[in-house]
Parts: sequence; C-alpha cells; structure tokens
Amino acid sequence: MKLSRNALYGSLLLLPAAVLLWTFTYQPILTTMVNSLFSTPRGRRPAEFVGLENYEVMINDPVFWKSLINNGIYAVTTIPLSMALALAMALLVNSKLRGQGLVRMAYFTPTVLPMVAVANIWLFFYAPDYGLIDQFLRPFGLAGSNLLGTPETALWALIVITVWKEAGFFMIFYLAALQQISPTLLEAARLEGASPWQILRRVTLPLLMPTTLFVSINAVIGAFRLVDHVIAMTKGGPDNATTLLLFYIYQTGFSFWDTSYAATLTVVLLAILALIALFQFGYADKRVHYR
Repeated sequence: MKLSRNALYGSLLLLPAAVLLWTFTYQPILTTMVNSLFSTPRGRRPAEFVGLENYEVMINDPVFWKSLINNGIYAVTTIPLSMALALAMALLVNSKLRGQGLVRMAYFTPTVLPMVAVANIWLFFYAPDYGLIDQFLRPFGLAGSNLLGTPETALWALIVITVWKEAGFFMIFYLAALQQISPTLLEAARLEGASPWQILRRVTLPLLMPTTLFVSINAVIGAFRLVDHVIAMTKGGPDNATTLLLFYIYQTGFSFWDTSYAATLTVVLLAILALIALFQFGYADKRVHYR
C-alpha cells in the first residue's frame, strides 16, 4: 500500500512536466510527421494523403541539398571554433589577471546582445567601402570587398558572427567548471614536474569533459537553429549561399506557404538532430568521467 501511494505521489509530481513535454514537444513532432505525408491545403481544396511524394520532391530539390551542405559547413566550423575559443577565454579569465572582472564582462557582452542588434553591428562592419573592415583595409589597397554579397564569402561572414556571439556564452560554463577543479590536483601535478601543457592535457581537460559534452550539445542545437541572422542580413543569398536548413524551412512554410513540404524538411532536421544526439549520449557520454 505504501509503495502504491509513493508511486501515485511520484506520478502526480511528474504529471505537469509530462503534460508540458507532450503538448510542446512530442505532440508537435507527431503532427509534423503526419503533415509531411499530406499535401498542403489551398483555398477550398483540403489536404490529401500523398504518401512519400513530399520526400521524393525533397530528394530532387537542389535548394534543399544546398541548404544541407551549407548547414554542414556551418556546424562543422562553428562548433569546434566557438568551443575552443570559449575554453581559451575561460582559462584566461580564470588566471590571475588584472581587470579580471572587466575582461569577463567584455567576453560575455556579445551573448546578451539581441540578435537584431548584433546583425546591425556586423552589417556596419561588413558594409563595402564605408564599413569598419573596409576602413581598416583601405590603406592596404584591399577596400571595396562585399563580404555578404559574394557567394564565396557570405557564409563565412555569418560563421564569424556566430563564433563571436556564442563563445562568451560557452565561456561561462567552462569558467564554472574550472573553478570546481580542486587546486590540490593541479599542485600535485606541478610537484611531479608536469609542464603547463601537460597539466592542461592530462588533468584539466579530462575533468572538463562533462562540461564539454554539455557545451557541445548546446553548440549543435545552436548550429541548426540559426535563422535570425540570416533573415536580418542576407535573406539566404546571394544565390542561396547562406540558406541554412532552418531558414529554408521558415521560407517554405511562411513565405511560400507550402506547409506540408516545410513539415517534410522539419522531419529531416529532427532526424539529423536525433542521430547527433544518439552519438553524443551513446558514444561520447560513455567516455566522460563524472566526479
């Protein structure tokens, strides 16, 4: 009787979270999967079951493949760069540094800036002829470059913005983890004659692995959810050079109003994130040592 009462209390405590999880996560996912199998209702014409037709259209869609490749390049570049820069900044501000508080604030400031404000700041940086970057390059005869208007450089310009904005956010987690490392471990390594590089590699980094896993999960999510900067700065151009998968989903669903095809693209995005999550929790998590 006591066991059943405890189970009842536990179920009641979990019920609000379960309702929210079903309402805002699982139910929308199932609805999206179902909608991907139907046509888009237009006017008085209701949605019709079309099976895998939307997926066949997607396979033959060059813009989809372009956005997928762009997102792959974007993720593979921004995730390690932002994490490495965040770790370097955390190591710096965790050391005995004059003006430590000001440096921490300077590193974290880009994180709290609104997306639209960040886009406007970097639009001024990237503007050809009168932008800050061109003003700096003018004495070297390199002014006049249109970084956001050239297909070869537009995506890399967005990558720079993302690394600049996210590194400070990840730095906070690394800084908190560094401050939890026992000083006796570091002192013991120094007494054994370990160099600073050996201490970082053999002591600090292994102890930071739980934080690294957490940060990597957030970095992956961020790499596949970018849409604000694309809308504010490039609209996916030029020539779809900055069209990422989530922006293409937004464009298909809200600009072209093809909701069923947008649902199909969303299912693919969810599948990609699920595969990455399986790798992170099934493979990487087993190699993380928790204290």
